[in-house]
Amino acid sequence: MHLVPIDSLEAGGLADYAKLTDVSLRRVSEPEGGLYIAESAKVIERALAAGHRPRSILLQEKWLPEIEPLVAAYDGPIYVGDSALLEKLTGFQMHRGALASMQRPPLPSVADTVAGARRIVILEDIVDHTNVGAIFRSVAGLGADAVLITPRCADPLYRRSVRVSMGTVLQVPWTRLPEWPEGATVLKDLGFHIAALALSDTAVDLDTFAAAAPEKVALLLGTEGDGLSREALGVADTIVTIPMLHGVDSLNVASASAVGLYALGPSRPWSATPSA
Repeated sequence: MHLVPIDSLEAGGLADYAKLTDVSLRRVSEPEGGLYIAESAKVIERALAAGHRPRSILLQEKWLPEIEPLVAAYDGPIYVGDSALLEKLTGFQMHRGALASMQRPPLPSVADTVAGARRIVILEDIVDHTNVGAIFRSVAGLGADAVLITPRCADPLYRRSVRVSMGTVLQVPWTRLPEWPEGATVLKDLGFHIAALALSDTAVDLDTFAAAAPEKVALLLGTEGDGLSREALGVADTIVTIPMLHGVDSLNVASASAVGLYALGPSRPWSATPSA
């Protein structure tokens, strides 16, 4: 290991960790810079298990014994500083003790991502990173095979998405889908039935759909507030709704994903590191 003590924000190599709370800045700078931030020992461990390479690691000295076994073979810089300095650098208190600037892997093709899959989830233009992370956690926990996201969907590798997902965004296969209608054509050519979760007078209730679900289902979820676009609804094979009571018309999109995936049932086991 190559420990680098820091006592000033002028130290070189810290730019990846500057102003991590600035969402608009990170949304652009992280993908363009080819990086993402992994937060906490658990998430760093899952990133390494997925074969992702660290550019550097930043931590408080007291967390070194926990991180050391995970990075024994890593020979890059491990920046170590006190909590006050690291909070000034990142913009938040590092309660989880460690951050890693990880090299962002190239996105695979849609065909490679869903090869062998029977249950997948599509996220159309979901902008809240918390919802994206929560949906990935549902996908992992409830046994779906992959996630596809539209071009304007929030980045699953943004720090908050990774953290909320408990690192499962580093395990579940995912990639970006082309715009409609091209994206639908790609999926239908691969044998997927697109089931759009939405409110509609012509919708089939979820239990009815799940009872005779096609072999390969792509569950399509829309953005917060407005729901699915007209283009998305137009390419769907079936519109599916979750029956609601007491005047409530819908669930939060992350909750809806969990209900939908539970009703459809698990697909097949995929390679994943069990949660500790």
